[in-house]
Amino acid sequence: MANKLQVIPLGGLGEFGMNSLALRYGDDIIVIDAGMMFPDEDLLGIDIVVPDFAYLVENKDQVRALFLTHGHEDHIGAVPFLLSKLDIPVYGTPFTLALAERRLEEHGLAGRVQLRPVWYGRKVEVGPFQVEFVHVTHSVVQAAALAIRTPLGVVIHTGDFKVDPTPTDNVLFDLHTLANYGQQGVLLLLSDSTNVDRPGYTESERAVRPRFEEVFGRAPGRIVISCFSSSIHRLQQVFELAEQHGRKVALLGRSMVQVVETAHRLGVLDIPDHILLRPQDIMLVPRDKVVVLASGSQGEALSAMARVAIDSHKHLSLEPGDLVVLSARIIPGNEKAIYRMINHLARRGAEVLYGSMEPPVHVSGHASAGELKLILNLVRPKYFVPIHGEYRQLAKHVTLADSMRHVGIEGCFILESGQVLELDETGARVAGTVPVGRICIDSGTLDEVVEDVVIKDRQHLSEEGFVVSIVLLNRTTGRPEGLPEIVSRGFVSAEDGAELLERARWLVLETVESASAEERRDVGLIQDKIRRALRKYLQDVASGRPLIIPVVIEV
Repeated sequence: MANKLQVIPLGGLGEFGMNSLALRYGDDIIVIDAGMMFPDEDLLGIDIVVPDFAYLVENKDQVRALFLTHGHEDHIGAVPFLLSKLDIPVYGTPFTLALAERRLEEHGLAGRVQLRPVWYGRKVEVGPFQVEFVHVTHSVVQAAALAIRTPLGVVIHTGDFKVDPTPTDNVLFDLHTLANYGQQGVLLLLSDSTNVDRPGYTESERAVRPRFEEVFGRAPGRIVISCFSSSIHRLQQVFELAEQHGRKVALLGRSMVQVVETAHRLGVLDIPDHILLRPQDIMLVPRDKVVVLASGSQGEALSAMARVAIDSHKHLSLEPGDLVVLSARIIPGNEKAIYRMINHLARRGAEVLYGSMEPPVHVSGHASAGELKLILNLVRPKYFVPIHGEYRQLAKHVTLADSMRHVGIEGCFILESGQVLELDETGARVAGTVPVGRICIDSGTLDEVVEDVVIKDRQHLSEEGFVVSIVLLNRTTGRPEGLPEIVSRGFVSAEDGAELLERARWLVLETVESASAEERRDVGLIQDKIRRALRKYLQDVASGRPLIIPVVIEV
């Protein structure tokens, strides 16, 4: 291990989300990002998925620090799960750390973690590593690439980025610093691959302005805009247009409220005076004087936007003439939930703008092929590893880099999570693997880990068992057909648990019947309501945490 640099991806290679990577030199390890991903549809009863950090836990005496490139959930969502196991400082820009701190507070870790803000240009010394934060443009403010000096040379980790020539905050991508490192010599480039299959350059964030101006200019009723709450550049444009058109702005959804408050406090979001409207006053103000910013653009069950879509939100009821803008990309795997939500919005009589159109309602925050080639030209690395993407994208990024051997690239490597790239004075090579995997989280709390997908779920099932709820719903009326069935294994015995499970059947029936007709037509939503009701009941009555699998069958 002496005099060798190891690059160890723990997640995010060959998949979207769970971005996390370790760098090891001798007995010192630093970690870059700790992200989560949303589960596939086949992971019933699971809320989020995070990397298995077993390798870091096994080597916890060597882990020195965590560095965060930016504040998106696929890069910070697993921070509480990592820091519940490791006592290490966390470095990031102020806004990134503020978002990470919110996650830590949710898990009772606030105040127990050393959060160390870093600004661009500052160099942080950790063991044999010297890390500089370099400003990059992305769909979230205060994103950074990391320039990491090691005893063997410089490693550049781009984080997520695009090269936006006209950012809304007028803070340009720091190409100059990356070019300086390229002139001095870069050992390894690790670069975002998300949009490698798109030719040319990604549009500037300002490209959505014409569409938003058109919406504000013609909408006869309320305007409801749903985007990622961390998209501060987009929120800023909404506030500016609302002020110009004499509309008040209401915030719906916990994440939207919290992030807007945090961004305003840190000075990265300018909110005009007297423009905010309390959610409870939305229905009291003339419809043409209201803009609503709502979280839940991915159709997440029980999010603000999902509740508005089925007319179950206590503060907003859509009417014909209202206009909804879904200003976010569809994350792979979320298609069904999003299109279900759009159908519900259409039933309300609202006009819905989403997807590809010109001018766009959304632009990507990731670099297209032209920008990726620009970075390769500037950095001129000796070795190259694509990161952040499915295998097809990693492979395409390597093909692009191979076409640019003239810039001095000697070797390209396609890694998958768990594979180790080892570098020393003699060269670079793939040298073995470390244990990686997925940890499935039920309800998003540290003590509700459903341990993973292939092997570790068996351990959880053997300890806690599972409960399956089966409900038949009439496809036409949405009403339940008979009493639900409850199947339990490994949780309670048939003899001891008969009464408990019988009461659970009636609880499920009450949960379904108390839902609105539109909620019952949304299978994903009703499954989530059943799961939450059963979880609370079984914890309160039996102090148990079985894996709960709600099954809804339309007949």
